[in-house]
Amino acid sequence: MDIIEILKQDYQRFPVNQTYNIYAQDVYFQDPLNKFHGVKRYKWMIKFIETFFLNPKMDLHDIKKDGDTIKTDWTLSWNTPLPWKPRISIPGWSELSLNSAGLIVSHIDYWNCSRFDVVKQHFFSLNSR
Repeated sequence: MDIIEILKQDYQRFPVNQTYNIYAQDVYFQDPLNKFHGVKRYKWMIKFIETFFLNPKMDLHDIKKDGDTIKTDWTLSWNTPLPWKPRISIPGWSELSLNSAGLIVSHIDYWNCSRFDVVKQHFFSLNSR
């Protein structure tokens, strides 16, 4: 199956049942909160999202492949397990780099908002009740 189709399916069912064999074992991952190497650690991070966040969802808006680079535009949303269960939303994009075997060796996420904007969403939801 084509890597683009695999990624589309992974986004649809995120964070459940992700396809990890499309990643190199020493994949580099970075987002505004994390920076690490290894598919094992990547699996752990996805499992954390699945376990800790309520109703996590990853909406894929666009996906493009240009040579050895894949760019995705998405919105990640979830309810935080606070008493008022605010719905948090992070719009962003990812840049994935492929090696000669077609495996993802780098996955870098960028947010279209600041970390502070994400924190503020927790309290805006409280104040809007």
